[in-house]
Order: sequence, then structure tokens, then C-alpha cells
Amino acid sequence: MGDNERTRAAEPPGPLADSIRASGLKVTAPRLAVLRVLDQAPHSTAERLFATVRAELPGTSLQAVYGVLAAFTGAGIARKIEPAGSPALFERQVGDNHHHIVCTRCGAVRDVGCVVGEAPCLTPSSTSGFTVHTAEVTYWGLCPDCQAATSSSPSPL
Repeated sequence: MGDNERTRAAEPPGPLADSIRASGLKVTAPRLAVLRVLDQAPHSTAERLFATVRAELPGTSLQAVYGVLAAFTGAGIARKIEPAGSPALFERQVGDNHHHIVCTRCGAVRDVGCVVGEAPCLTPSSTSGFTVHTAEVTYWGLCPDCQAATSSSPSPL
């Protein structure tokens, strides 16, 4: 068995490994762990991913998680979103030009499908010569839990 065959035989099978391989990246334990967590917990910060991955791979560093996330966003298998005033969040849902709604009280984030029409959803009044590929919209408001907490809290006298 040649080195190339041995490497392929040692790589784990499965859809997560396949998506990493299909993006042109090498399959590693940290990459698989980060991708698994992103599947289970979209809109995660790098720190949250690190805490979860470290439980599975104790030798993993925060810097390694940032490196994996940079590789994933560069390869197009993860997306980085940066709501104002919040740390960057990462998700696996890519290529569909969806938007987000963020709770101004607790920071909960939910996906919002395209607003109107087809991607890029919004047409600027002037593109200044740019070719538009995507549009990012972030809605801000109170999530249902925070609305309930606000309406059930006693009003000040």
C-alpha cells in the first residue's frame, strides 16, 4: 500500500469528512470536531466552539480553532457573520444569502430567509460599478423569551 492509499484509508468516512475533503482541505480531528459542533450549534462564537471541541480534543488550542474557522470560511464551508457589538459568529449554512435577526437583549440569533425576490435579495440604488454577489441584512429586536420576560416583569412605581 502506497503512502497516498494509506492516507486515504486513515481518513474517516462520513458526510462531515466528505464536505471537508470536497472543499479541498485535509481532514483532521480538529476540523471534524469544529464542523460537528457547527452542525449542532449554528451561530457559535470561536470561544464557544473551542470550549466544546476541547472537551473532545483536550490538546486543542483556541488558536487552532481560529485557524480551522479561517480555513472553513476561506473554503466556503462555513460563514462568518459579525453583528454589530457582538463577537463574530460562525455557521454552516452558506451560499444561500440568508439574513439574520438578533435579540437586542439576550443576543439570540436566528436565520431569516431572503427578504424579497432572489439573491442577492436587495438591489442597491447605485452599485458604483461593483457587481453585487451578496447582501447582508441584520434585523434587531426582542426574541419571544425576552418579550415574555419584559411583559411579565413588574413595572417601576
